[in-house]
Amino acid sequence: MKRNLLALLLAAGLAVPAAAPACTNLLVTRGASADGSTMISYTADSHELYGELVLRPAGVFPPGTMRDVIEWDTNKFLGRIPQATRTFRVVGNMNEKQVAIGETTFTGRDSLRDPKGVLDYGSLMFIALERAATAREAIRVMTTLVAEHGYASTGESFSISDPDEVWLLELIGKGPEQKGAVWVARRVPDGYVSAHANWPRIRQFPLKDPANCLYAPDVISFARSRGWFAGRDEDFSFADAYAPLTASKLRSCESRVWNLFRRAAPSLGLTSDMVDGSTFKKRLPLWVKPDRKLSVQDAMALMRDHYEGTPFDMNLDVGGGPFALPYRWRPMSFVVDSVTYVHERAISTQQTGFSFVTQSRGSLPDPVGGVFWYGVDDSYLTVYVPFYCGITRVPRSWGTGVAGFDAFSWESAFWVFNFVSNWVYSRYADMVVDLQTVQGELEGGFFAQQPALEAAALRLHEQSPQLAVDYLTDYSERQGEMVTAHWRRLGEHLLWKYLDGNVRDTQRNVLHPKYREEWYRAIAKDGGDRLKARKLPHTVLNAKYHEKEAEIVADAGQRGAITVA
Repeated sequence: MKRNLLALLLAAGLAVPAAAPACTNLLVTRGASADGSTMISYTADSHELYGELVLRPAGVFPPGTMRDVIEWDTNKFLGRIPQATRTFRVVGNMNEKQVAIGETTFTGRDSLRDPKGVLDYGSLMFIALERAATAREAIRVMTTLVAEHGYASTGESFSISDPDEVWLLELIGKGPEQKGAVWVARRVPDGYVSAHANWPRIRQFPLKDPANCLYAPDVISFARSRGWFAGRDEDFSFADAYAPLTASKLRSCESRVWNLFRRAAPSLGLTSDMVDGSTFKKRLPLWVKPDRKLSVQDAMALMRDHYEGTPFDMNLDVGGGPFALPYRWRPMSFVVDSVTYVHERAISTQQTGFSFVTQSRGSLPDPVGGVFWYGVDDSYLTVYVPFYCGITRVPRSWGTGVAGFDAFSWESAFWVFNFVSNWVYSRYADMVVDLQTVQGELEGGFFAQQPALEAAALRLHEQSPQLAVDYLTDYSERQGEMVTAHWRRLGEHLLWKYLDGNVRDTQRNVLHPKYREEWYRAIAKDGGDRLKARKLPHTVLNAKYHEKEAEIVADAGQRGAITVA
């Protein structure tokens, strides 16, 4: 059996983290998309994150109003800041102006966290969405707020898009001694795609190109003052100064970026040795030009990945079990005979609370042009439902207040999807085929309906923008509830079809498909003589019985069905 590239070279200085980092983002510019939209994607990966679709209404506030800041990860009260006089409606991570924001945490230098900071990374995202009509405005809002009120989180990479531009903002605090943050933001060139996955991607950057690059005035001098950089300004690397790369981060974080780039631009020939930790000769580029323009469906497909077909494919080792499961339960590292090994950290992972792909189109009015394609749980096994950016209601089963992380509920889309996913994990190779059939039908239906739906919405928008908003709200709400009900029925069907390790065919016959050959070999190797079948001495008295027994076994094996209760 083939062996995976699990044994990481201690000679390369690898230190395996206790827990794998979370989250992956893809950034797609207008010139790189098939329909001229900008897109960003996000998997919110946490073992304790309940996936729910939050709707924040637009508001008008009198001068002097204060806004509470509640830490996104912990619900801890951090402080208050002045409220904006007017805020935009926000659905999930997209506002009514088609501005969208995602993130991945890179942590960086531990000494740079400010325990007195008022703004955490989650609050920054959602406050920016409430206040910003463009991606550039969002960057200004976020960086101004942390300068005024302090930054409470560790290092973050943010994907920020509007219908025209896509930006990557990387930011980290200055520590307890100095309020604020150091940061760099770069605009992804039109026609290119970028990505980040829990490690900063911006290294050198242009110092005199404000149309395409923005940065804190002290981003270089602060690093000099701490002894983290001593060269020429033009040689300064944000990533290397504030979050020096390690072999473990290369393997668990940059490998996800590598796989997105490899799939989007196979002609570049990006090889796995760039990120496997065994050698370190060349860094990944900050962005790549895809071999062909990407559709929304392509972006979804890129976010559904377990390293299939690469040296990191999790079906190359016995860890996938008898049904080729491309997931590994935590912890992500383990020691055998004093050698440290790791499980791979793929884009699609079981602990995802929610994920999304955004679609922002400047050619359409905002209520019609912005679509927040949102799914709960594992990105590979979810269904992305279209929620238009101007909607005023969300489906009850997807919204807040229905359930939480503390208890299962059939009324919650998050729990319904988790029920199905966790059942699929038990017999993955077979059940995933059933799931993908339904997944494809539902998502395919949404894309098939989209042209006619939006044509009708445009006609209503000409009469009144509110009519279009109401129409798209009703549509999004219906689709969300339909998907929850459909997925609940899928779970019931899978339980019936695969009950007790059996498989029912289309004629309702109970069958017993074999394990894959590699798994039988692994069992035989591990069990050895203990599992070998035994035979009684072949005497004249039992010869006829053995002949009859062989006929029965052969017949049952050919039909794959139960012949005797």
